[in-house]
Amino acid sequence: MIKANIVLDKKIWEKKLKKPELYFKKKLNKLSKFNSFKNKTQEFTVMLTNNKKMKDLNLKFRNKNVSTDVLSFPLKIKLKNKLYLGDIAISFEIINRRAKSSSFDHELDKMWIHGYLHLLGHDHKKNKDYYLMKKKENLIFKKLNKIN
Repeated sequence: MIKANIVLDKKIWEKKLKKPELYFKKKLNKLSKFNSFKNKTQEFTVMLTNNKKMKDLNLKFRNKNVSTDVLSFPLKIKLKNKLYLGDIAISFEIINRRAKSSSFDHELDKMWIHGYLHLLGHDHKKNKDYYLMKKKENLIFKKLNKIN
């Protein structure tokens, strides 16, 4: 089972996501039914925060003095019978702004999936890696949002 620990850093998220823990639990339960994610015993943390916090984190860890949509902090340590992958931070304002042309859930899913793939070791520094990661993101997104 894949598990996400949710840290609600900013209450503004509750305007769009009434029960963040339940939201992620449902998504990860659905993901766990697919072969490539079956029998995964992984855990990670998602911090739902704002642009100011994202800017602070980006400056502290990446030396970039700008806000960003998602940051990933891979860790990969073994905890009992599961692998702790690391942490993901997501900005409310950027997700909310992008949601004007799609939906809040759509944009949130794209961001946490992107962060999750970074925790698994994927990156997009080279064009070929970018396209491979984008392909995986789209595949996971489609699986998550497939209507049964």
